[in-house]
Amino acid sequence: MTFFALSANGWLQTALLFAVLLACMKPLGSYMAAVYSGERTFLHPFFHRIENGFYRISGIVPDHEMDWKEYAKALVAFSIVNFCGLFALLRLQGKLPLNPNGFPSLPPDLAFNATASFFTNTGWQSHVPETTISVLSQIAGFTVQNFISPAIALAVMAALVRGFARVRTEKIGNFWTDIARGILYILLPLALILALLLVSQGVVQTFRTSVEYSAIDRSFQTAGKQTMAMGPAASFTAIKQLSSTGGGYFNANSAHPFENPTPLSNFLELLAILLIPAAQIYMFGRMARSAGQGWALFIAMATIFLPLFLLAAAQEQGGNPLFAPLKVDQYAGMLQTGGNMEGKEIRFGILNSSLWTSATTATSNGSVNSAIDSMTPLGSMVPLMLMQFDEAIFGGPGSGLTSMLVFVVLTVFLTGLMSGHTPEYLGKKIQTFDMKMAALAMLAPHLLSLGGAAIAMSLEAGREAATNPGAQGFSEILYAFTSAANANGSAMAGLYSNTPFYNTALGVTMLLGRFLIIFPVLALAGSLAGKTRSPFLSQVNLVTASPLFSLILAATVVILSVLAFLPTLVLGPVAEYFHLMAAG
Repeated sequence: MTFFALSANGWLQTALLFAVLLACMKPLGSYMAAVYSGERTFLHPFFHRIENGFYRISGIVPDHEMDWKEYAKALVAFSIVNFCGLFALLRLQGKLPLNPNGFPSLPPDLAFNATASFFTNTGWQSHVPETTISVLSQIAGFTVQNFISPAIALAVMAALVRGFARVRTEKIGNFWTDIARGILYILLPLALILALLLVSQGVVQTFRTSVEYSAIDRSFQTAGKQTMAMGPAASFTAIKQLSSTGGGYFNANSAHPFENPTPLSNFLELLAILLIPAAQIYMFGRMARSAGQGWALFIAMATIFLPLFLLAAAQEQGGNPLFAPLKVDQYAGMLQTGGNMEGKEIRFGILNSSLWTSATTATSNGSVNSAIDSMTPLGSMVPLMLMQFDEAIFGGPGSGLTSMLVFVVLTVFLTGLMSGHTPEYLGKKIQTFDMKMAALAMLAPHLLSLGGAAIAMSLEAGREAATNPGAQGFSEILYAFTSAANANGSAMAGLYSNTPFYNTALGVTMLLGRFLIIFPVLALAGSLAGKTRSPFLSQVNLVTASPLFSLILAATVVILSVLAFLPTLVLGPVAEYFHLMAAG
């Protein structure tokens, strides 16, 4: 197969990445379990006073436990304040300080889209950051949301895990303490460490907004002065990768040399993308008092992720069939990487670009170090499919484990029907209300993705924004709504989305995609927490901490998602693939 032509160095870097990731899973997962269980950690002496000070100032009683409805009310109140604050900041940007370039305030539709994007941890950018967003808006707006938004998702995840772990109670935790601990003890320390490592690799960290340099033409003669944007990119990049927001400080995102200059910075940022999503799986096993349950989920995720990543790498290494009649050499050799290098950075190559694209769409991160629009048809189908799994394949901080546990509920219900046993997980019966909430949380992103794409295709304002014709244009529109509904934020750049229609439609999709999952999940957490645990049920049903259950779970995720999206995949990337092969 063509992926065997990929460089040995690329395979070595890939193997090293997953080895480091596996090594970090247990210590970080155990630490996260201690944080959300209220246990003392080694960072307690540094942040405990700050945490208590926050509680005193805000009048929060940290020991007060909430039921799921009270938890949801607190989340909504906090979300409204955050949304309104960020929207106001962007609308008033032109009149506020720390705006040395004099950027004007954002128009209402673009401000709404950008607010919805970073507020929901999506990171979709219809704007060009370095020519649109002031330093104040980047720091006090987007960077702050890069901490708050994943902390909310982590809090919802912690509430759901408590629902599985607790018995005979209505309480699933305290929203305010979960938010504070997620930011102080998890996101902030990791972001500080990663930011320093990125600065060491040359990622810029400055309040200077631009630098002037002398350009050189093809004959190596001076071609005049040019200006390149700068800013506090290292701190922004660190938290955007750890939080899975993914929106870039620069328009080129993680392909920009000021944001991702070296192979080592690429490795560190890739690790950051996968770090918390992988660690939270071990955290679940620890809090559920069964490490095997966590590893079963990890195996299911890896079973889906690895083949799709290899498919993307193989398709990109195979190159463009239209070049074959032209006798263009696309084979890997000592002097070239070969394959489809359009839209990719030479310093990263095909394997690292394919791995990044697969990881960033599996984890809802959305940052890119290559152009997805320039990938081969089946290569670009891989990130599209990974998003269509509802963030269940690793996913973002909090949201990934949450989505996979929703699929677990669906899986044990289906296996219970097939075997004639009572559906259960961790000794708790899965009943009608639980299934309704799980089904709603699973179906909401599907309906938003397909419904949004259908509306866009039916309107001239939706169709005319796709700059490529035919199947590719359809794929760009489908990709945009799939990305928005699943809090990813990556895009096929052939779609010009900075229009009133797309700014509004995608903004609404992002908001609905966030809350139509959060509310059913919290209701599910409350229902599970009130149940008793029967060891007898686990003894007579399928063992869920087993490779067999991992395979059944992976099959359930794939089947339920493919059934929903197969027609659109055929109309988009698959149709484009056959068209390209026929033309070649």
